[in-house]
Amino acid sequence: MLTCDAHSTTPPPFAQAKKIAPFPTDVPTLEHAKGRTHRQAGTWYTLGVMDAPTIFFDLDGTLIDSRGDIANSVNLTRADYGLPPLPLTEVTKMVGNGARQLMLRAMPGFEERIDELVENNRRQYAEHLVVHTFVYPGVAEGLAELRALGCRMAVTSNKTSCLIPRILETLGLLQFFDVTVGGGDVPVLKPDPGLLRLAAERMGVTVRPTDWVVGDHYTDLEVGRRAGLHVCHCAYGFGQPRGEPFNVEVNDLRDFAAYLRAHM
Repeated sequence: MLTCDAHSTTPPPFAQAKKIAPFPTDVPTLEHAKGRTHRQAGTWYTLGVMDAPTIFFDLDGTLIDSRGDIANSVNLTRADYGLPPLPLTEVTKMVGNGARQLMLRAMPGFEERIDELVENNRRQYAEHLVVHTFVYPGVAEGLAELRALGCRMAVTSNKTSCLIPRILETLGLLQFFDVTVGGGDVPVLKPDPGLLRLAAERMGVTVRPTDWVVGDHYTDLEVGRRAGLHVCHCAYGFGQPRGEPFNVEVNDLRDFAAYLRAHM
């Protein structure tokens, strides 16, 4: 049985976005940075001269492309129950709402055995955690730039909590984050803002309207909206925005770092 220590995760084309009411000041569109494409949408507070913001990052589809290992774990579980494998594209559409929802979507007809399925899948995933997973281009450099600006940073993911630092450490990203939180740390997963609030509490910071949520999926964008923060949509990820508003959209995390640097 996979168990997690509750404190093991604390390590030393563009869609038209809607306007977000709490952000009343228009900001001029930032020019293309280093030839990479990004744009800003909606209205929000001008950053100006200020303390560096706290940034709450999603993991899958934002920092890392984990589709291969997630799909592998799903298909290993399906094989244990005599089912054929699903294609990567189909599994990808099921990702984003935690292990329980993933299993409900991937194993229809097994609802009465859902707890058993979730445990099986978590074990399979933990045993094949970083086989096909890789860091998106520009992520490490972007995180380093954000750290240099003085930003505090956290990972808030619906993934099982104790797996998050293992993945980040293996891929060389753990050093950039003050805290990681995930599934099992709060009663309700994203899009509820509970993970964000827990991360802020563990960092000892107060969440401010000038802070940011960065993610690729509608669950991340909704967290930012519900928490009253700025939102950066990572268009390079595999998530589904589903019409949720965002303030900035990037195709490379270095562009987000350049955007903040230009407005601090």
